[in-house]
Amino acid sequence: ARAAGIGMPEVAIYEAPEPNAFATGANKNAALVAVSTGLLRNMNQDEVEAVLGHEVSHIANGDMVTLTLIQGVVNTFVMFLARVIGYFIDNMLSGRGQNDERSSSVGFGYYITVFVLEIVFGILASMIVAWFSRQREFRADRGGAHLAGKRKMISALQKLGGGVASTLPPQQMAFGIAGGVKEWFSTHPPIEKRIAALQVLER
Repeated sequence: ARAAGIGMPEVAIYEAPEPNAFATGANKNAALVAVSTGLLRNMNQDEVEAVLGHEVSHIANGDMVTLTLIQGVVNTFVMFLARVIGYFIDNMLSGRGQNDERSSSVGFGYYITVFVLEIVFGILASMIVAWFSRQREFRADRGGAHLAGKRKMISALQKLGGGVASTLPPQQMAFGIAGGVKEWFSTHPPIEKRIAALQVLER
């Protein structure tokens, strides 16, 4: 924490079989880092240090606040665009013009369009947020390598590559050390890509 220039975070251990850890908190100087019992059982001290360095980097980079803001902005655009397009399509279907006195009301087409578009735009929004999260993950890996050592970070990721799927709740998933399966919607890049990025950095 001193090396990263942040206040000492609270530290917690939670019961879970998979090796994982996460950071949470809206303030760099009042955050929390939690590690699973599975991580402590499956990793040596060097690897645990690298994982903690990764999570401390998330805090130092302000990733929790950044991704929350991105999610909020994207969700706002999803609702706004769905309603604007829904209103436009409803007017076209009903034959109303902009100056029509009935144009202030909406019909069934509006609700159907908004419902469908919110689903479609919501899926696209999830992909955008996941992409941002993956970039922050690469950055946190570099931070962990800087704080604890590159070889330690690579070794920790190699251990995670053989671990079981994460059981973190969705609100912590983006700030855990391990992620999901589907790359486009995953908050974490594949382990092999993360290791390759560090190996290039090492050379």
